[in-house]
Amino acid sequence: MKKAGGSEKKKIRRSAASTQNGGTDTPPRKPSAEKDVYQLFAEKVRDHKELESRWAVLQETRVEYFRGKDFVSFLRSHSEVKDILGSDKHLETEDIGNTLLKKNLIVRCDRVVKTVRPGKKKLSTWPAHLEIFPIQTFSDNDAFFVWTFVRRRPLWQTLLSFSWPVLTLAICLFPVYPHGCKLVVLYSCLGLLLLILCLLLLRAAVFGTLWILLGKRIWFFPNILAEEATLKELFQFWPKKEEGERPKWTARLFYALLSVLVILLLRHHAPDEAARARYQKRVYNIIDDVLEWSPRLALSGMMKQPPLVVNDLDPQTNSTSESNSTFQEPLPPPAPDDSDVETSHDDNLDDDITENMGAEFPTEP
Repeated sequence: MKKAGGSEKKKIRRSAASTQNGGTDTPPRKPSAEKDVYQLFAEKVRDHKELESRWAVLQETRVEYFRGKDFVSFLRSHSEVKDILGSDKHLETEDIGNTLLKKNLIVRCDRVVKTVRPGKKKLSTWPAHLEIFPIQTFSDNDAFFVWTFVRRRPLWQTLLSFSWPVLTLAICLFPVYPHGCKLVVLYSCLGLLLLILCLLLLRAAVFGTLWILLGKRIWFFPNILAEEATLKELFQFWPKKEEGERPKWTARLFYALLSVLVILLLRHHAPDEAARARYQKRVYNIIDDVLEWSPRLALSGMMKQPPLVVNDLDPQTNSTSESNSTFQEPLPPPAPDDSDVETSHDDNLDDDITENMGAEFPTEP
């Protein structure tokens, strides 16, 4: 009886405790493991366009990094980003940076080249090669920080990655396209290639002219050849402020004379109109062979054999081929030698003498 009373008291106590906790007998659940707020903060800051970042090489690996002073100015002008941190949103920028370092979301690095290069007044603002800094503390004094986590890829990049195999297959099937599609693809690619070459040549010509005449380094479309650049940065027309001292007048004069010499040599050795026409004809023949190719002819064996191509630029080869292609007339019989003529004449004389002797001295019966 005592045991039963003791068990009843325990049940009453448990029921009272459960009613105080919420009226249920189930034990309280543990909070689900949520994503770290600093991880969310780092992803949002990295995806933000106002924080300038570049790409560099760290231990033979391409990494994305930002500068400490840019991080400080970014949080000062965009304080709403710190709302993700919750209770830590009132922390100083240095404390937030140190927390990111402790959680291995960023790593402090330093430039590899620490000396000013010849012809430059100061170190590069964005170095291309980095190394890990021994003291992992946040600083805004010429400090660089590398993102260590993998960046989330947007949906359009994922869809674009699936389209690459389709594009590769389409390129491989180009010979079996209809003739109209071949013309569209061919002239579109040629036009795009010509546009790129003309843009690069014009860009180089403008840079060389301004460098020789004014001594200024001005590159229009400065990011057109950049390996890592956004679409907006790629088509940026006006260049940024140049860095470095002006070149010497002797160097400018030397390259001016060299440019004039190259132009004169190219003009002197330029092909004439006949050579240009021959080259144009050969190129047209090659393009026609590519466009007129048909898989039916290849499978049936009816494809014509390509004619023997003779180098029209070589006059010796051209003359040889023309002489071989013309009809060869039969040669006349060789003229008799003088010795043969004398021998036949002596034989005729001997025959005449023998006949005369036979007529004067007839033989006895």
